[in-house]
Amino acid sequence: MADEKPNKYVRPESLPIPTYDEATSSRPQSSHSFLGPAEVSHDAERQGLLGWPAPEAQQNNYRPPNVESARSSLDFLPSSGENSARSSTEGLRHEMIQMEVLDPDPEGNQSQMGIRLSKRITSITNGLSSLHLPFRQWLPSSEYIRAHIPGIPQRIPEILKPGWIMVVRFMALLFVLFMVYVIFVSDLFRGGRRVYDPESVRLFVQESVNETRIRQNLEHLTMFDHVAGTEGSFVLAKWVETTFHAATLDQAMLERFDVYLNYPRKDGRRVAIIDPPELAWEAKIEEEMAYNDPPREQTLVFHGHSRSGNVTGPIIYANYGSKEDFKRLQDNGISLKGAIALVRYYGSQGDRALKVKAAELAGAVGCIIYSDPKEDGFVKGSPFPDGRYMPADGVQRGAVSLMSWVVGDVLSPGFASLPGESKRTSKVNNPGLNNIPSIPLAWRDAQKLLQAMKGHGKAIRDAGEWHGWTGGVPDVEWWTGDQKSPIVHLKNEQDEVERQPIYNVLGKIVGMEQPEKSIIIGNHRDAWCFGAADPGSGTAVFLEVVRIFGELKKQGWRPLRTIEFASWDGEEYNLIGSTEHVEARADDLKRNGFAYINVDVAVLGGEFRAAASPLFEKALLHVLDRTSDPKTGETLRSIWDDNNRKIEGLGAGSDYVAFQDIAGTSSIDMTFKGDKYPYHSCYDNFQWMNEQGDPDFQYHKVMGQIWALLILELSDRPVLPFDLEAYADAVKGFVEELDVWGNDEANLPGKARGETVFDLKPLHEAADTFIENARQFHEWDLEWTQNVYGMGGFEGTALAIRRMSQNTRMANFETDLLDEEGGLLGREQFKHVIFAPQAWSGYDEAFFPSIRDAIDEGKWAEAQKQVEKVSRILLRASERLLQ
Repeated sequence: MADEKPNKYVRPESLPIPTYDEATSSRPQSSHSFLGPAEVSHDAERQGLLGWPAPEAQQNNYRPPNVESARSSLDFLPSSGENSARSSTEGLRHEMIQMEVLDPDPEGNQSQMGIRLSKRITSITNGLSSLHLPFRQWLPSSEYIRAHIPGIPQRIPEILKPGWIMVVRFMALLFVLFMVYVIFVSDLFRGGRRVYDPESVRLFVQESVNETRIRQNLEHLTMFDHVAGTEGSFVLAKWVETTFHAATLDQAMLERFDVYLNYPRKDGRRVAIIDPPELAWEAKIEEEMAYNDPPREQTLVFHGHSRSGNVTGPIIYANYGSKEDFKRLQDNGISLKGAIALVRYYGSQGDRALKVKAAELAGAVGCIIYSDPKEDGFVKGSPFPDGRYMPADGVQRGAVSLMSWVVGDVLSPGFASLPGESKRTSKVNNPGLNNIPSIPLAWRDAQKLLQAMKGHGKAIRDAGEWHGWTGGVPDVEWWTGDQKSPIVHLKNEQDEVERQPIYNVLGKIVGMEQPEKSIIIGNHRDAWCFGAADPGSGTAVFLEVVRIFGELKKQGWRPLRTIEFASWDGEEYNLIGSTEHVEARADDLKRNGFAYINVDVAVLGGEFRAAASPLFEKALLHVLDRTSDPKTGETLRSIWDDNNRKIEGLGAGSDYVAFQDIAGTSSIDMTFKGDKYPYHSCYDNFQWMNEQGDPDFQYHKVMGQIWALLILELSDRPVLPFDLEAYADAVKGFVEELDVWGNDEANLPGKARGETVFDLKPLHEAADTFIENARQFHEWDLEWTQNVYGMGGFEGTALAIRRMSQNTRMANFETDLLDEEGGLLGREQFKHVIFAPQAWSGYDEAFFPSIRDAIDEGKWAEAQKQVEKVSRILLRASERLLQ
């Protein structure tokens, strides 16, 4: 790539040299052709202030005249003769700037944003220059004092003059110090920024979200495939970095990690029936070309982090590939030893990696996962391109690393895989990797395998014990298969790179009050193919949000707390980019990370959903009150309430995992949910989004509004709008659910606790204490509000320091819920005692995961030990709120 950057400044070849007359006149005639960016006419500025559209700029910033400039406002000003400085617009403007009537305008025009934020209170410059204190006219003269106060000598004796002068100087010094104290204590100095009315800022960001720009962003993002660690992802990283620079963020940079990735070989994959000969067949594997005019290169079909292998065995169908499904086969005398398991996506086991792990534990030597039309294809509706669903040749790629057990780079669990890092773990028997090869297939190919099992094993009828086992593939009689099924060859030879560079893109706007405290905004950039919905819809909105906050910054606005923007790489492979970032700065995030806001797939439909720490409830509902459904016009809050929606728990679905579960940074993930689509297929492209997903990009626009408003809530409200009372109520509910679930589990075969004591009383007591402590903690919020608004909006330094301390304790609560001594048993990366992904259902959340893990394994004594430990941590965290 060339090093040339757009919009470079070009030095003119020559400059016009004025004549003597031109140089001495009020306006050199030769300069008329070279109006600089600061030389806007008074009329142009007046038009901008009135909100009229500015004339289209021409070369050299010349603006053609219009009707409104026919009569100059200079006609009405005195001293506007030929020899006056006001004889030119520029002279008048210069004079008005000197008088501080106008602000300097280095861009040559009054931007629309500057107009819309005209409710600003003041800038520090204007604030100080307005302090005209008329003390001198009120002070009595020395003659008056001598004439009216007896005993004052008419003249100060010469011997007393030096002392008198010293007294006067000392009093003057005291007065100056007093004024300085008053100025600083009253917070007149506000970090050198312009202070804007918060409501006008909210209105600006909400009105500035532009669906056309979002659409253009997505079209660019989906021009080529961009798997993590490939050239496509790097090119987009540089483009995102350029976008950050264009937004004039305070910082924009690439962050590199060297991580373990795998890539498919064109001739390295095979699925074929090799015996009996009369059934010989070979799968096509690849999807058809998603684009033909012109054709575009697209990603080969494979599983990320799959194990290399070349195996053969009888084909056996295992439904959704859950542990329960494999147990049912075993209970019916069907052994998986040495077999190739065929399972379908979705269902009772939603995590593809755990499907493969369950097959491995059942004795299989390989696993094939196919997309069944009953789940995401023609059975649900018209397939793409006529509808939204997966076509017959569509294949769901995806990673099969065990992200609910090990997250991030599987060769550097618990520490960042920085360039040059020498410490690495082995791929052999790695807890984050499966040990058998796997490959995804379209139902077009799976159909042949299902047909070949006819007559082998158990016949499947959609009733009785096999209820729910039949799929939607046409022309198939459903059988389980067994050890006498046709023999299938599964080959998965691939390129494995232990240190493949990936690049996060990071930017920030530094806060003015607490610059060390951060609100982090994230979306991943890498995709399995073109990635229009996942993650392109989120990335397109993310870049629009960056642009809007860049516009705010250009006008002098700054948040109270720092806003960080992050475009992650390697998310599709086990959430690598975000996890390595967190591991590289874990201590800093524990101290200073106030919140993480994630959007992965922004839009699939029109149903707004959020998964988050309960702390976000108040802030999120406030934002939903301000935003509306673009089809019905109802506020999203009213829809939320009418459908009795709640904030969901955080599992392991996206980049919030490391922030919430490792660093204890309160996190939220948002999406507009819809029905199934060509997930992780090359048919998830711009055409699909433009025709099926969100044709007018209105839901993208609303997501941009929600995202931007939530950023403002968390970064610029004086009192951090976290809701600890909502958190306490949620925790109480989690404890009650755990109590019921634990008792139910104790009655299951093989999990009876016998004489072992399992008592949740300590956890109930800790939850009750949390409720009371949260109530007391938030009493100060009302006190602050009454004090500040009772003083007409004045907040002294002492009160501000107390407020910032309150905010920090509020944000630290989540960090205080980390088990720094060890983490979850067998999953030590995960530290949070309330939230983690379920061990055997990675996309789903588990509340009190260490307790649940122990109960899942029938270890009741360990479960009681974890109850005591979690209770102590929860009690300590809530007590720290009041310290």
